[in-house]
Formats: sequence, structure tokens, C-alpha cells
Amino acid sequence: MALALDAKADEGMWMPSQLPTIDKALREAGYRGNPKDLADLTKAPLNAVVRIGGGTGAFVSADGLVVTNHHVAFGVIQYNSKPDRDLITDGYVAPDRKGELPANPDYRLRVTVGFDKVTDRVLAGAAGKTGRAYYDAVDAASKALVAECEKEQGYRCSVANMFYGRDFYLVKQLELRDLRLVYAPPRAIGNYGDEVDNFVWPRHAGDFTVLRAYVGPDGKPADFSPDNKPYHPPSHLQVAREGVAEGDFVMLAGYPGITYRHRTAAEFADQIEWRLPSSIDVLKQLQGIIEDQGKADREAGIKYASQLQSLKNGIKRFSGELEGLERSDAVTIRRDDEAAMLAWLATQPDAGALKPNIDEAMKLIAAGKDVRERDLLIGLLSSQTQLMRGALAIDRLSVERPKPDAAREAGYQQRDEELIQSQLKQAQRRYDPRVEKAMISALMTRYQALPAAQHLPEFDAVFGRNASELARALDRIYGGTGMSDEATRLRLFSASSADIAGSKDTLLAAAHALQPALLRVEDERKSREGDLMRLRPAYMQALIGYREKQGRAVYPDANSTLRVSYGKVTPLAARDAVTYGPVTTVAGIVEKNTGKAPFDAPKPLLDAIAKGDFGQYADPKLKAMPVDFLSNLDTTGGNSGSPVLNAKGELVGLNFDSNWEAVSASWMYDPRYKRAIHVDMRYMRWLMDKVYPAPALLKELGVAP
Repeated sequence: MALALDAKADEGMWMPSQLPTIDKALREAGYRGNPKDLADLTKAPLNAVVRIGGGTGAFVSADGLVVTNHHVAFGVIQYNSKPDRDLITDGYVAPDRKGELPANPDYRLRVTVGFDKVTDRVLAGAAGKTGRAYYDAVDAASKALVAECEKEQGYRCSVANMFYGRDFYLVKQLELRDLRLVYAPPRAIGNYGDEVDNFVWPRHAGDFTVLRAYVGPDGKPADFSPDNKPYHPPSHLQVAREGVAEGDFVMLAGYPGITYRHRTAAEFADQIEWRLPSSIDVLKQLQGIIEDQGKADREAGIKYASQLQSLKNGIKRFSGELEGLERSDAVTIRRDDEAAMLAWLATQPDAGALKPNIDEAMKLIAAGKDVRERDLLIGLLSSQTQLMRGALAIDRLSVERPKPDAAREAGYQQRDEELIQSQLKQAQRRYDPRVEKAMISALMTRYQALPAAQHLPEFDAVFGRNASELARALDRIYGGTGMSDEATRLRLFSASSADIAGSKDTLLAAAHALQPALLRVEDERKSREGDLMRLRPAYMQALIGYREKQGRAVYPDANSTLRVSYGKVTPLAARDAVTYGPVTTVAGIVEKNTGKAPFDAPKPLLDAIAKGDFGQYADPKLKAMPVDFLSNLDTTGGNSGSPVLNAKGELVGLNFDSNWEAVSASWMYDPRYKRAIHVDMRYMRWLMDKVYPAPALLKELGVAP
């Protein structure tokens, strides 16, 4: 079955292997290269695009320079900041290569070198099975493929699920572990406008940071060492000397996180009516805790700066998504579209084979509502804490380590131990006991208010059933733990299950007591996911057939694998009588500046703007210094830092945001409003030349004045 019929330039997160099938559309849009080359991940430009941190980046020099967003590298900047050396506020320009600062130990860069279809091998053992057995068969086959792939040291492999269980691909990535900070603008440039401007156009942020990748003396991936040398990528992007203008072709490659455009109507309704409002509510509470503690203790504020930024970004994204989906009446539209699809399916010869599976999937999705709030809170307990998350990981690892590696839980295999250990290192730089206790108290207070049917005996035993019991439990747990000490964490990392069970450390004992409940919840989830993985392909087959009949583009929902989008530099007609141009200039920085955060432009920047020495960097049509620009490229979370290329394949921008009207595009795409926001590389070059000079860096980038 073909995956694309009528490909539109403003929609589609295409797998590289799909691009030759839309050759004509790409060329008509303005691309000057050969679309077939884009399907080859060993060739430029896609072999220069990397997954880094939680986003995307790209190699921009033969000596391993990587450019990504300021907010993607924010954890690296925070990791190297202290009250007496605040790189968040002041920025950083490495004086030379010896002055480049090491990233946090768990920060990784991955380059995709292989992307092969393995559907038959993954599903071979799942035939005839259901529930947890189906899940385990797919999981076992995936682990076997990964183990085979990772026999070559230095590579990280994974199996990606496309079209919700219909197809599977083996992804092979070179993983680099020694990343260093080279150039970061001050917070008031990299994050100018902060949450006020987040997801808002016009923007005036210089959201970029430059890092360098290093390898061992033998040229292979290695942990940080003074003896390491810069990595030499097989290719790198050339930073363009010319900028872009309205109507110009642009193309983006990156690692979009997750989209849900092919989900059922019931899932659309659940997202809008419960999941988004509930998530916003609890994340705002966690944000408030960090902000209040940070005001009282500056050091705590620095420790949690990266996590706070992530929470604020998530809250605003969820809020925009909710508003956009409600504005577009997504529940009604998706329901009507699904009803039309099912009516069409009833006329097709394969309806008898597909419809029973679709009906069963619908029932499973409806049943998932029973424990959704409990699972949300448990997930946040594990993801938004530092020491508790570490204790849970240590305990789970002690359970998994005695098993044969292939039988160990994904995330706790031998291949994962180095990353877990790296996450445990230096955790104290991002931890404060008062903050963590307050966050757990907020989450568990919500848990205590849930109906009794959602309660887990182990959680009740550890945290109590009311506020006073919870407060006493947290004081005891955090008052008797030594896990704030790095040496203690690393010692426990290697402990046996028996040692963990007998440990007197109160936090580790609490994690050990919670683990049986977490394992039961996991088993329930896997059983449900196994059946949905078995049943959803019927829904997808019907959906693909129905949309192809209509001539609509069909591409897999995003799942953190490499994707390509293409389009044009495009203005935005946001609403009646409100139209935005596609390029902002430094004049907007001055207009917004109040001298107070988040609009506190640094004096060197304001002085340089006042001087007006823009030279070769000025836009020839606007006669002004550009900052950011808009395109109609199809993006979502994970595309942060994605390189934006012109028709010749040169780097003209870095993706960093979407407009407010289009945040809901992760669920529903609307070409009238979907825009992506990019840093103009002319602004980055000007800052490096005239404001916070880095002449050697400009020379290495090949754009020295």
C-alpha cells in the first residue's frame, strides 16, 4: 500500500525513506538537491543531523561543533553554573578548546546511521498471542534485534513502532558521550521573553548554543577525559551567508517527539476533556513549589532552573494545545471523520476482518480511564524527583540484574547501566531536600484524595493516608537517607537485591517498598499495550485506505525517529484583521525591553543595536538586522534545535518553537495556522561577531567576516 498520494509542502513529518516517493512535490516546492539522497542516512545532509539532549542539533564543523537550541542545552549551562559563576545569566564564550566545559554525564548525542524495516522479525513470535504475551513477544524480538545491532561498540540501537504496530524499524545510532559547552548567549538573549513570549509570535530570542563533541584518542566514543579529541563527523552543514525571505523554500530535519494525529476519536475527547486540564493543573502546582523555594534560596533556584524551565514550557504547550483543540472543535471533527471512515470501511471487502479488532480496541481505550489519574501522579513521582527517581532506579536495577540480559526490563539491561550510573552522578547539583519533599507532598496529597479503588496498598503504607501521616513519612524518609552523597549513590548502584532489601537507608527502603506496586501497574499497562499493539493495525489499515481514497497525505505519527519536513517562509494570518510578517528584527528587542526579566536585554546587545553596525548581516530588503523567522514547516516537541536548510542545503535557521495558534498540531494539523519559529543564523553570526565576540568560532564555522 502506498504511503503518500498528494503530498502538501506544509504538512508531513516524512521518514527519509518516503522522500523519493514525493520527489515531484519536493522539486516543485523548490528543493535543488536530489530527494533520493535524502533517503540515504550515510550521506549529507541528513548524516549531519543529530539527536542531542531532549531535542535535535547538527554538526557545523569538521571538528565536531554542534549547534542546537539554548533551551536544549540549558541543562549543560545549568550544570556548569554556581552562585559565583552564573553562566545562565552571563552566558559563556570558551576562550579556547581547553576552556570548553564538560556537559553533565548523562547528556548524549546520537547520529542515526541505520534505519531498516524489521516488521516480519518483530511480529513472528507474536502470532496467535494476546495481551501481555503479545507484548512480551514483540519485546523479546526487539531486544534480540537491539542486542545484535549493539555488538558493535559505541552504537545505540532501538526498534521504532510505526503506524501503531503495523510496521517496525531498527534504528542504529552512533552515541557520543563527551559533549562540551563552547558558546552560550546570556539567558536574556537565549530566552528573551521567557514564558511571556513562549509559543508566541513575534519572537526575538537568540535560542542557540554551540557545543563540541569529543571522542577518545582512538576515535571511538568515550566518557569525558582531558585526553579526548574532537570528533570528526562524516559531513557537516555549511552555515549560509545569505538569509531567507518570504516565499523562500526551507526544509527541516530532526527528531520530533510524539504526535497523535492518527489516534481514535475517543482518545481525542479524553485528551481535551481530562488529560490536558489535569496535567496543566498538577504541573502548575509543581512549578509554584520550585519558584517559591527558589525565591527563598538562590542556590536551590539555580539547581532547579532547568527543571523549572521544562515545567513552564510543558504548561504553556499543554495550555496552547487545549485552547487550539477547543477552538478547532477537534472532538467533533475527529468523531465525524472517524464515523465517515467506519462507514466507508463497511463497504470494503476486508471489513469483516478489520471491524472486530477495531471494536475491541475501542473497548480497551475506554477502559483505560479507570486509573488514569493514579497513573499520572505515579509517573510524575518518578520523573519530577531527583533522589526518589534515583532510589527507584537503583532498586529496580537490583531486581533486574540477576536475570539473563534478554529477560531484563528495557531500560535496565546491561546496555543501560552506564546511563543510569551517569544520571546518579552529580545528582546533588539538581537536588534540594526541601524542594523534593514539597513536590512529593503535593503529588501524594492528590493521590490520597483519589477514590479507594485507585489506591495501592504499598503507597498507602509508605506515605500514609492523610496529610499529617504524609508529612511525618517525608521527614523520616529524607531525614534518614544518605543518598544526597554521590559516593553513597554510586555504591548502592552496584548493590545486590539482598543488600537493597536489608538497607537501613530510609529513602532506598521506601523505594523498595513501593516497587511491587509499580511492577503491578507496569504489568497492567503492558497487557493493555500488547492488545492495543495487536488491534490498532486494523484501525490504521482502515484509516490509511480511507485517507488515500481522499488523496490525503499519510505518514506515521512522530515517535522520536528522524523525520523531514519542507515548506516555505510564510507569514501568519492569526485571526480577523491580525496578520504577522515572517521576519522579526532587533528593533523588536528594543521595543520589548523593560530592563526587567524576562525583557531585560543585556547592555552589550542594546549598545550594539544602537550602534547599528549590522554590515553583511542585515536583511537587504528590510534594511535591518533579522532575529527570528516563520515558516510553515511541520514540527512538534523534539524538533527544538532542528536545522532549517535553504534550497541549496545550507543552514539558515534553527527551529525552536511553534506559534500559539498551532500548539495543537501534535493532535490536529491546520495549515491556516501551523507555523514554526526559527532563529535566523544571521543573528547568531552577528552576536558572535559584534556583541559577544568569538572570532575563532566564526572562522571554524566558515563564516568569518
